[in-house]
Amino acid sequence: MLRDLYYMLPLSMRSLVRRVYYLPYDFYRDIRFGRDRMEPPKGKTFVGGGDFKKQGEIFLKFFLRFSDLKPDHRILDVGSGIGRMAVPFVDFLSEKGSYEGFDLVNEGIEWCQNRIAKEDPRFHFQHVDIENKLYNPKGKILAHEFVFPFEDNSFDFIFLTSVFTHMMPEEVEQYLQEIARVLKPGGQSFITYFLLDDTAKANIEAGKSHKDFKFEKGKYRLMHEKVDTANVAYESDYIFDLYQQNSMELDSGYQPGWWSGKPKGNDYQDIIVGRKR
Repeated sequence: MLRDLYYMLPLSMRSLVRRVYYLPYDFYRDIRFGRDRMEPPKGKTFVGGGDFKKQGEIFLKFFLRFSDLKPDHRILDVGSGIGRMAVPFVDFLSEKGSYEGFDLVNEGIEWCQNRIAKEDPRFHFQHVDIENKLYNPKGKILAHEFVFPFEDNSFDFIFLTSVFTHMMPEEVEQYLQEIARVLKPGGQSFITYFLLDDTAKANIEAGKSHKDFKFEKGKYRLMHEKVDTANVAYESDYIFDLYQQNSMELDSGYQPGWWSGKPKGNDYQDIIVGRKR
């Protein structure tokens, strides 16, 4: 219920509420432990829950477990947020490796530019003014028309964590097409989803799922009909078909998350690792 009310607030009000809510925590942490330059105040962290650094480290382990990620790879983080996934790459990448990140929330990009890129030339972050009802409702660029600002066959590894869970079908289709375009042949993508396979749908109907996607829209379902990009779940066959259409094989298969009531194994969300043919 509280999360529903939070989503209904205007963007500026959500930001204020978040900062006020976490002000005591951030004040105590700074006094008790000192401010970590590589960790933003919790009141500014607009995506993801849990421990900021620990979550980034967990995902780096997932990348290494399910893909062929190497320290000398050129990496693209689509929806780089406020650097949660970027920070663990500071120690992982070699001098030959590089990291590019873009996001539609300028506050996160500015933090990453000032705290990471300014001190490490391997890292680059850029703001893209893409419209999104949840995070950037006044954006000037439509996601379903957005062309990634990179050349063809540029990256060894591309990842999106909790990005397609906030996007509509035509936007997901455009992004997957762009991911395939900028990946090198043999390169891999690591993307998290809420996927609606038979087990997930049965668990939702039985009340065993952690998320209730009750608004059916054909190939996808919503949790919040008035804020459609708050949480989006997709029919698994629809997503699998998009990989085939974009010349990507399901390299490590489909790694189920535990959001839908399945046994805990990997991440909360489902994971697909694709390899460009």
